Amino acid sequence: MLDQRNTIDRGRGAQILENLGPIESDSLLALIALANADTRPDKIDVGVGVYRDGAGGTPILRSVKAAEKLLWERQVTKSYVGGLGDKRFAELLRPILLGRHAGDDRIAGLQTPGGCGALSLGFKLIATARPSAKVLIGTPTWPNHEPVTAAAELEIVRYPFYDRQERRILFEEMMAAIRAAAPGDAVLLHGCCHNPTGADLDLEQWAKVTRAVADGGLIPFVDIAYQGLGRGLDEDAAGLHMLLDACDEVVIAQSCDKNFGVYRDRVGSLFIKTGHVDTTKLAMNHIVQIAREMWSMPPDHGAAVVRIVLEDEALTADWRAEVGEMRDRINRIRGRIAAADPRLAYIGGQFGMFSMLPVTPEQVRKLREDHAIYMADSGRFNVIGMADEAVDRFIAAIVGAMNG
Repeated sequence: MLDQRNTIDRGRGAQILENLGPIESDSLLALIALANADTRPDKIDVGVGVYRDGAGGTPILRSVKAAEKLLWERQVTKSYVGGLGDKRFAELLRPILLGRHAGDDRIAGLQTPGGCGALSLGFKLIATARPSAKVLIGTPTWPNHEPVTAAAELEIVRYPFYDRQERRILFEEMMAAIRAAAPGDAVLLHGCCHNPTGADLDLEQWAKVTRAVADGGLIPFVDIAYQGLGRGLDEDAAGLHMLLDACDEVVIAQSCDKNFGVYRDRVGSLFIKTGHVDTTKLAMNHIVQIAREMWSMPPDHGAAVVRIVLEDEALTADWRAEVGEMRDRINRIRGRIAAADPRLAYIGGQFGMFSMLPVTPEQVRKLREDHAIYMADSGRFNVIGMADEAVDRFIAAIVGAMNG
């Protein structure tokens, strides 16, 4: 007997979508939905990756609000901006992102829809240039890294990056994976504020990674989504700058979503470096063509706002101050958690918005049910995902869970 789902009724057109198989939903998106559905007034959602201030809100930055007002007053058209997006936006990011390499003509960039768009575009570029390239990804990592890499039809090689039990980077394992890679393979590296662990390479480790990547003929692909929220704007890009010193080819996926607080506006950029200006121009032509096939041209509003901030000396100074305020709060909350129990002391030595707690999935479930605390089953939590008044309650619940 024919399976009616696999037939086409010519009288009613094609019916192919009902044949789609089930997919595994993104666990973090599912967690957001669970938290949103919880009506308990004292719930703590440290699963979603947004900055929250002392009152528990995610406000629009002062500098961004001022720039939006200027944009409203000055903007005279909503016409297309072109495949490169806001060119001036990308130019103004160069000194912040590239530092001493800002004037290197072998480096070029363009606006993308968020850091995710930059990652997708960068991996598709690598796949176009070298379809056989493998991508080294340390685990654990941001959940969307692997799907975006796989969507570019690139093979993924996983290596252990972080030991949850010992709360440390598995640096020797990382170096062994890099040394075993073939020339032309890519290495995905978190530029700073590692998501989900908060465990960043120190300068000595960055130097060793840089040397191994360069000596092995590998392509470093740096995902830098939290610049300024770890040690500082310049300090958080130090590893990237080492790679730009040593490697002819570097791919960089950058995001403004976190350090400008423009999450829903999806503001990012992709930068590439090659060994020659002409090669960079050729690669950019391919990038624009790939982007044309994906989104044609990026949305303008968020990038225009960032551009206005960076074009204005006073707004730039205020933005830098606001980044410092966010970073200080992150580190202050880390310090409070670290001081609460010796088993949590490691959190004080990590950076950025995320760390991983020493709790089991069952304990995470109990925290959700008994205390309205929402986090990923892995124990990954947003350090500043709560108001100041909720920190002590959060700590007490975590310590209680660890005590059993």
